[in-house]
Amino acid sequence: MAGEFDIEGRWPELFAPLDEAGRRAVVNAFASSWHEGWVPNREDVANLTDFVRGEIDEAEYDRRAAEAAERHRARPAAR
Repeated sequence: MAGEFDIEGRWPELFAPLDEAGRRAVVNAFASSWHEGWVPNREDVANLTDFVRGEIDEAEYDRRAAEAAERHRARPAAR
């Protein structure tokens, strides 16, 4: 697990258009997964911030997430 959870500091441009409630929602959505050992990536954070801002609907968010998961599964495991 990474030592510090600071997705807002890592990708401030993704959080800039969000209001306080939206920012908290995105951070909280990723925090529990991070505590379980998953490190958020820019694509996942961008997709959720797009959804929270209303740029994409739930169906598009789900499509993007499924596509990203499929790409991740298709990658060979690091040795």
